[in-house]
Amino acid sequence: MTIRDIRIFGDPVLTTRADEVTEFDANLATLVEDMLETMDHAGGVGLAANQVGVTRRVFVYDCTHTQDGLRGHLINPVWEPVGEQTQTGAEGCLSIPDISVDTERYDTVRVSGQDVEGRPVSLVASGLMARCIQHETDHLDGVLFLKRLSPELRKQVMAEIRTAAWFTK
Repeated sequence: MTIRDIRIFGDPVLTTRADEVTEFDANLATLVEDMLETMDHAGGVGLAANQVGVTRRVFVYDCTHTQDGLRGHLINPVWEPVGEQTQTGAEGCLSIPDISVDTERYDTVRVSGQDVEGRPVSLVASGLMARCIQHETDHLDGVLFLKRLSPELRKQVMAEIRTAAWFTK
């Protein structure tokens, strides 16, 4: 396993839609293992493949520190809301260091996809796991969570980013 470099805000791969996975092979298994190790090393809750420069529809997650939390991966995820109830909570991103902003998401979602062997996977998730699914799937669609903010709040956060030590012009 290898800890991969996490791409940072401004890298075009973060705004690129990832391609569907069609080959479930050893390379995919290695990618998933590397992503889990990278996420753990960075202290994240989730990590999408394009955050490590790979435009494939894969994300990993670790919500085990919450009640009924799960750890694993999802390939070719597709989600839909269950009901209209939303949650608002602090959301950050490993690709946008030191920024955490209250972001509205659906409270409960149903997600389906595949595991590393290509077997179908589906689950219903609420709370942090639901937030993670929505956030990571956004990444795979080339959407950063900043797009989910109001224009005023996004403007404030962008001003913070522009003055951040990690942001290079």
